[in-house]
Amino acid sequence: MEVGRSPVTGDMSVKSIAFIGGGNMATSLIGGLIANGSAPDTIWVADPDRAKLEALQTRFEVRTSADNLVVIRRAETLLFAVKPQVMGEVVRGVAEVVRECEPLLISIVAGVRESAILHWLGCEAAVVRAMPNTPALVGSGATALYANRFVSAERRSAAESVLRAAGITLWVEDEGQLDVVTAVSGSGPAYYFQLMELMEEAGCRVGLDRGTARMLVLQTALGAARMALESSDPPATLRARVTSPGGTTERAIKVLDDGGLRQLYIAAIEAARDRAAELGEILGKD
Repeated sequence: MEVGRSPVTGDMSVKSIAFIGGGNMATSLIGGLIANGSAPDTIWVADPDRAKLEALQTRFEVRTSADNLVVIRRAETLLFAVKPQVMGEVVRGVAEVVRECEPLLISIVAGVRESAILHWLGCEAAVVRAMPNTPALVGSGATALYANRFVSAERRSAAESVLRAAGITLWVEDEGQLDVVTAVSGSGPAYYFQLMELMEEAGCRVGLDRGTARMLVLQTALGAARMALESSDPPATLRARVTSPGGTTERAIKVLDDGGLRQLYIAAIEAARDRAAELGEILGKD
């Protein structure tokens, strides 16, 4: 996998972009693009919720319309950020204009496969599927991207520039790997939140007040993540450095290992991957 990180300065490979859907994830990407140097008047947003459009226009000074076709005609890149259940209807509704304008299509719609998008369009098209996770909302996302065979190198760069506005990006060569990405990083924040929840509860049970337990857990999670990101060593090595022979950490890790934690996480990731594949089959049907 090839990894990209957020640029420090503007990336001019994103010349103009239209968002179909102005929800939280679109908002985070728009904010990141503008922070990285994109001009607000090169960004268009379409959404049926006029209050949402007014809020985006006020906050970012982007251009908006309640009509999907209006924004598509004004952009070289078109990003779908709608609910999976309505993706088919939305794509079919813009298919004629997409065939006419031939924009780069980016979908951050979970579970909807490239083959379904092409089927609804009724034509060949340059499509990039992206799987961001919710930390993208605070600029710390991890996004995997897959490009179909119609996406040029230049357009791959443009797609990466858009998603890199909200965190790191990684390319996968097989679309099926996005199901694994969904299981690992798409669902991943929930695993960490659950771990935080359980550690906080354990801290309270053995004597800490809730506020103290929560702050210790959250800061420890942040510190551990930063150490892992900034180190060239794998997590196993970092864990071993903290686990002194005969010490407190070693005893705690033994309890977790004896309880089958490793096998549970493997089973959990496999279950999430399988469900992602099932949803892909369901969402691709007319």
